[in-house]
Amino acid sequence: MIDVRQVPAVSLAGIAHRGSYMQVGRAFDVAFTCMAAQGLARPDMRWLAVYEDDPFAVPESQLHSRAGLSLPPGGVPLPPLEPFTLGGRRCAVLRHQGPYATMRAAYQWLYGHWLVQSGHEAANRPVFEEYLNNPRDTSPDRLLTDIYLPLVDGTGG
Repeated sequence: MIDVRQVPAVSLAGIAHRGSYMQVGRAFDVAFTCMAAQGLARPDMRWLAVYEDDPFAVPESQLHSRAGLSLPPGGVPLPPLEPFTLGGRRCAVLRHQGPYATMRAAYQWLYGHWLVQSGHEAANRPVFEEYLNNPRDTSPDRLLTDIYLPLVDGTGG
């Protein structure tokens, strides 16, 4: 089921990743370590990643993504962390339950079925994901991920 809604902007600090999207966890590890060392980590922080390239069109070794953790109010990250923002616009949100390796089918349905029939248009912005539980203490079949597809807002943006 898709939920189309206005998604509030989330301020993040993150680490860029190049290569297989399935390896973005490495960037999360670095980002978390840096956030903790800078006193920015907290139990309620959100874990999001943005995927810049279409894995069907770009060779795996050249894929660009970024792992990000939400900043506390007023938090200012220091290098190697880079600040960025996700959300702040209307998105189609699809909740995926299951192993990360099975998400390709969810994306194929989202773009190939739902988007085509929805009457909505994808914005020229990358898709992003929010990881709602921790793969270190959650069985793969119970992992929850929200996939956010930014949409054109009616003014062409």
